[in-house]
Amino acid sequence: MSHNKIREDKTCLNCRHVVEQKFCPNCGQENSDTRKTFHHLFVHFFEDLTHYENAFWKTIRNLLLKPSTLTKEYLSGKRLSYLAPVRLYIFISFITFLLIALFPNKVTEELNKGENQLFSQTTKDEKGKKVVKTFNDKSHFELKTMKEIDSIQKYGKEDDKLSDFQYWIYEKVVHVTETNTKKEIIEKFIESFIHNIPKILFIIMPFFAFFLWIFHNKKRWYYFDHGIFTLHYFSFLLLIFLILFIVNKVAALFGGNGIAEAIAGITNFVGIIWMCYYFYPAHHRFYGETRFVSFVKSVTLFFINFFFILFLLTFYMLYIFINLH
Repeated sequence: MSHNKIREDKTCLNCRHVVEQKFCPNCGQENSDTRKTFHHLFVHFFEDLTHYENAFWKTIRNLLLKPSTLTKEYLSGKRLSYLAPVRLYIFISFITFLLIALFPNKVTEELNKGENQLFSQTTKDEKGKKVVKTFNDKSHFELKTMKEIDSIQKYGKEDDKLSDFQYWIYEKVVHVTETNTKKEIIEKFIESFIHNIPKILFIIMPFFAFFLWIFHNKKRWYYFDHGIFTLHYFSFLLLIFLILFIVNKVAALFGGNGIAEAIAGITNFVGIIWMCYYFYPAHHRFYGETRFVSFVKSVTLFFINFFFILFLLTFYMLYIFINLH
């Protein structure tokens, strides 16, 4: 609670509105003396920090353990006690993808560790001794050259010829495989995919909210309401992913410690189960429908979004592959 000295002048310094009480009714700024002591700055900083921390941890607790509570509170007008939905999502996504960028992903690590296995083969020489034959890391996918394809397009049978779109795709694939090894293609693909996950999620969320809008009463629920629900739901998914990511990275620091692996395994199991189940109680509590109706809609929405996301990811993977250099 602020105890600043109130100015005698009733004109707001920010918007010039008349201030009859402590705070300006037009812009919300406190009508207090602008000259502050060091003590005031220290106390003000502590108050703001405490308020933010209380709002932050209260938001995280409700997001994890009380499905739909944040959405209902926000739409009912209780907004200062929690982080705003957009700010919450941006904060969690920033921390998540920052940590992913700082720590090598598991696929790349396994790719580097198993490089010799991928490009080598164990055989026996004439004396029966084991010999490791190492293949050239520059090996490419076995594809027809563009010269061969052009020859087929010009002189081949009609059934063997490619359409314009197929020819364009094939040309891109040949270019990628001629300038990159298999290992380089996988590494570049993973790097590009992880780097663009935030963009993919931003594309998915409006469609996710749109599918919710289709399945619910248009007079009672606006698209905005579904949008807030979606922001909180995706924030929850990212937060669970972040927690599991941190737990697994910490467990990896202990090497082959059985206790650490057991804790990580249990955490992963509980987190994934909760992640899969969470949408149903969130949907039921927020939209206030019967459990059966909510269950049917939840399952239907799950499959609709699953196939839509699968289609979107497939299309995006193809886009990434075609644009590899």
